[in-house]
Amino acid sequence: MRHARADDGPALAAIYTPFVTDHAVSFEYEPPDGVAMGQRALAIDATHAWLVAEHSGELLGYAYATSFRSRAAYRWTVEVSAYLRDSARGCGVGERLYRDLFSLLAARDYRQAIAAITLPNPASVRFHEHFGFTRVGVLQGVGHKFGQAHDVAYYQRAVGGGE
Repeated sequence: MRHARADDGPALAAIYTPFVTDHAVSFEYEPPDGVAMGQRALAIDATHAWLVAEHSGELLGYAYATSFRSRAAYRWTVEVSAYLRDSARGCGVGERLYRDLFSLLAARDYRQAIAAITLPNPASVRFHEHFGFTRVGVLQGVGHKFGQAHDVAYYQRAVGGGE
């Protein structure tokens, strides 16, 4: 596990692209290229955190935390997300990424984490519930992709002291 670097961009894009092109998991319509993903990772890591899981020189996945909302009162709340290569699912990579991410967030005094999950996505729901996230609401029909409306569930958990 380590922080993302600019040269990780192509590998990050390769991991993320299927979530854009083949699933409604991401509400982006066009996948960003390697340069854009590298820039995105560096910008987020500079203000919050973007971690990658690497094994034998290959990126297996990534997890990041970014601003939840822009107003000052939300400063201590983050939105989190994780993406893995197909070959890395079920191997504990996502769990390790989130464990390290949440340790880092707690050390930086963040208090709450939010995860937005496009429904249906039982694997992501199980993963987040395993990490102590609780469903706090569902926004119905807020995302439109592949010719249909999609609901988004919001999950929340405390980070560190959580107040």
